[in-house]
Amino acid sequence: MSPRILLAVTVRVLTQLRRDHRTLAMLLVLPTALIALLWWVFSGDATGSAFDRVGPALLAIFPFTVMFLVTSVTTLRERSSGTLERLLSMPTGRLDLLGGYALAFALVALVQSTVAVAVSVGLLGLEVDGSLVLLGLVAVVDGVLGCALGLFVSAFATTEFQAVQFMPLVVIPQLLVCGLFVPRDALPSVLGAISDLMPLSYAVDAMGALTAGGPGSGSGGSVGADLAVVAGFAVAALALGAVTLRRRTP
Repeated sequence: MSPRILLAVTVRVLTQLRRDHRTLAMLLVLPTALIALLWWVFSGDATGSAFDRVGPALLAIFPFTVMFLVTSVTTLRERSSGTLERLLSMPTGRLDLLGGYALAFALVALVQSTVAVAVSVGLLGLEVDGSLVLLGLVAVVDGVLGCALGLFVSAFATTEFQAVQFMPLVVIPQLLVCGLFVPRDALPSVLGAISDLMPLSYAVDAMGALTAGGPGSGSGGSVGADLAVVAGFAVAALALGAVTLRRRTP
């Protein structure tokens, strides 16, 4: 992997995103807007406990989902248009290409998570007992995970519609067992075992520990372990994406 080529790919992706105002708005504004919408839904709860319960999970779920959707569709579009084929015909390796995409979307995720955390804590009153820096870091790594999985699954789609169809397969099962609806330790044993294999579960656990003052919220103990698991899944997805990346769509 060449740092110069990696940086060039990153700058190229960021330049494209800057010109695509609708995609940029979806990446930066939509997650925060959805969190605000859920806060509004729960505004009738006089105790405020409902939003405090689901808010941490939303900070993990929405960036992950939006990044997955945008990345999978964008990568497929570039392969269909022949852009990836032209890039890979130059001295650009697959890891350079995917690493550049991941770095570019990581920077976008940094802005995205900063906005989401600032609005959730500053305007919507989400209580945080742990470190705001750690909270933002978990959101960023979670966004990178969505980007990495989007890059990976795009190799198996031939149309943008097929790329979107991967959401029910990759994203929705994780939403159901990540602890958003039922605490993970209250799930049936089989679903609990499945939940342990889903990376989004660890992102939600880390967010919950930081906002609820759970174990490791002050020292980064269990949060660090959960963060390492999410990062490990992201790296593995990028490696698989490099193996399965095709130059163009048949």
